[in-house]
Amino acid sequence: MQKHNISTKPIRSLEDALERCQTLGMRVSRQRHYILELLWEANEHLSAREIYDRLNLEGKEIGHTSVYQNLEALSSSGIIECIERCDGRLYGNISDSHSHVNCLDTNQILDVHVQLPEEVIRYVEEKTGVQITDYSVNFYGYSASQD
Repeated sequence: MQKHNISTKPIRSLEDALERCQTLGMRVSRQRHYILELLWEANEHLSAREIYDRLNLEGKEIGHTSVYQNLEALSSSGIIECIERCDGRLYGNISDSHSHVNCLDTNQILDVHVQLPEEVIRYVEEKTGVQITDYSVNFYGYSASQD
């Protein structure tokens, strides 16, 4: 969930993310732009190391420290998503509320938009006494290309 004022415009694109940086008074450095651009193009969750490697493979030279500092600033400002895993943090673009598909053989986390049937939400509310206003579901499985 985003940590800032709900009345702010949702981030749905790279342009929205860049605009949010400016709204928050964050400088949009060349490195920061590279990271945001990569996360929106990749449309998957990546480790800081993967982001560093991909950017440098593309000829966009950026140091390890710069990657980590920018990821921390962008995630703590709610501009990108940070998922804590036992083997480290993964970063991805932020979109509307969404769920995750965790691919166990490739270690990828993919975003997916799932709308649960109203009766499932009502069931959860009845069982817990909590009025559900938003939700995220985690799915786990193996790549369809597996034999």
